Amino acid sequence: MTSWQIVRIVAGCFILLSLALGMPGSPLFVDQWWLAFTAFVGANLLQSGITKWCLMESILRKLGVRAGN
Repeated sequence: MTSWQIVRIVAGCFILLSLALGMPGSPLFVDQWWLAFTAFVGANLLQSGITKWCLMESILRKLGVRAGN
């Protein structure tokens, strides 16, 4: 698995988890402020798409994960 795949899998898991914790109809509901975390992850994905730089991807590469194409 490449670094860009891991970043997108982690981002997707974070978004789904924060939606489950922030949506009032969810059985896992904690507080609506979890939706702010969803916005934060989305903003980071947007930023990395524009600048072509992602901190998590840089960290993964330093840990020896293969870079994506």
